[in-house]
Amino acid sequence: MRDWLRRVRQGLAGQGSDPGSRIARDDARRIDRLRARGVTIGAGCRIYTDQFSTEPWLVTLGDNVNVAGGVCFLTHDGAARLLAGRRPRLQVLGRIVVGSRCFIGHNAMLLPGTVLGDDCIVGAGAVVRGRIADNSLVVGNPGRVEGRASLYLEMLLRSPGAVDSFGLDEPDRRRMIELHFKEDGHGS
Repeated sequence: MRDWLRRVRQGLAGQGSDPGSRIARDDARRIDRLRARGVTIGAGCRIYTDQFSTEPWLVTLGDNVNVAGGVCFLTHDGAARLLAGRRPRLQVLGRIVVGSRCFIGHNAMLLPGTVLGDDCIVGAGAVVRGRIADNSLVVGNPGRVEGRASLYLEMLLRSPGAVDSFGLDEPDRRRMIELHFKEDGHGS
């Protein structure tokens, strides 16, 4: 038990072995590949998708942006192909710019011409187009601003599901989460 508590404390303090090192290495490789394709990526980003359309050089991510799996950055409108009879080479394109300290949830889609301000949260599955102000919480299809991201983050801090388990190795993480839910009366 003491050994387990020591490892948990070290993990929370960022000491000892890095249990997330494999994830960090995979993430660094993905970021290197995306930069090689032309995506502009700021410092401290975590990206879990490779879906940067056919014009990745039109996408810019600020610092400390977190992009979940399945997120799609779509920089063109494929419907322009329906005009091939009149303009055979026509493409309709748009830049996508994401500010710093943003989170983009699982399977969200950012469409051509989207500019996401700093400190924004895009909910899972949201489809976003246009200019989104700083500190916005965007959800739905079509994506709409439903509030301030800072208020949502404050709510998360008070959530009964809030557990400081990020970065722990899987056995310690599972033990901590199971203990958390057992203590709150919702565990086994």
